[in-house]
Amino acid sequence: MPASAYINRIATAVPEHEVHRFYLRFAASMLAANHRRVFERMAGLAGIESRYSCFAPALDPEGPSADLGGTFIRGAFPGTAARMAMFGEAAPVLAQKAVDGLRLGDEASRITHLIVTTCTGFSAPGIDLDLVKRCGLPDGIERTMIGFMGCYAAINGLKLARHIVRSDPRAKVLLVNIELCTLHLRESPELEKLLSFCLWGDGCAATLVTAEPPGIELDSFHCMVADERRDLMRWDIRDHGFDMVLSGQVPTAIQDVLRSNQDAFLGDRPPDAIDLWAVHPGGRSVLDAVERALKLAPAALTPSREVLRRNGNMSSATVMFVMEEMLKSPSGLLGCGMSFGPGLTAETMLFRTVS
Repeated sequence: MPASAYINRIATAVPEHEVHRFYLRFAASMLAANHRRVFERMAGLAGIESRYSCFAPALDPEGPSADLGGTFIRGAFPGTAARMAMFGEAAPVLAQKAVDGLRLGDEASRITHLIVTTCTGFSAPGIDLDLVKRCGLPDGIERTMIGFMGCYAAINGLKLARHIVRSDPRAKVLLVNIELCTLHLRESPELEKLLSFCLWGDGCAATLVTAEPPGIELDSFHCMVADERRDLMRWDIRDHGFDMVLSGQVPTAIQDVLRSNQDAFLGDRPPDAIDLWAVHPGGRSVLDAVERALKLAPAALTPSREVLRRNGNMSSATVMFVMEEMLKSPSGLLGCGMSFGPGLTAETMLFRTVS
């Protein structure tokens, strides 16, 4: 019988620069007065109090540059090459910070597999090799990069880690979800685009998955794709960074997908049979849609709403910040995790807490 796979530990990290209030003022300065009032009202309803960035904000949100280093100059924001250079410099630092939080010690030399997910930067040789050197991982470690899948990539990373551990119970898998979303800040006079960027923050999660408890046992996975709605959420590489298209119709689409596939991803269980919900907080309206679709009690999504409040949406890393909270739960509880992304795709999983 194949071995079970367990999340033993999760460590999370964010950069040092808090930027949420700065960005709200910076974005508002690009809008006409009538749109500015709408922006401020809607941003205030987002359920976010802080977000973090790998670059330091400028001293004046209405000044000539968005960042202290003068890279994001009004009218001359950097191209994609410059942003990728920033990713190559900042991402390994934040990723190491998260991995160090696992306190692997001598265990680092026994890690057999490294999986890295990101959709906010690319380079080769890349962050996987950087982490091998920085974190004392074996030179011969098996490395896998999961790129450009968006917010649901962490669930796919866990799925792959489970496959590895079930095929080789001696495997020790390190999963790293690293996203620097704020690198893709854009100038725009469009209200919808500026509101969309109100969500994004930088963050990283590092997770150890093995065949040995305790922790969270990874039970099963299920993917749902609403192909007819694929244009509602897109992540395109443009000349001046990566451009996220996030339609206001996304919450309704997610609600419809969950309602029509509930039996499939819950294994014929009713939602009230689930003790823990680790839902990717793509935004307050997304969490509200999940709550409505599954008729959940208001407190069911409290961990997700707290992660959103403290950090915003950090793409693939975000659901792992929520899973970190799940590790604090008593043994014997059944949980459901889910993330959403381009496609329109919903990746879900069932898990159990094990002492």
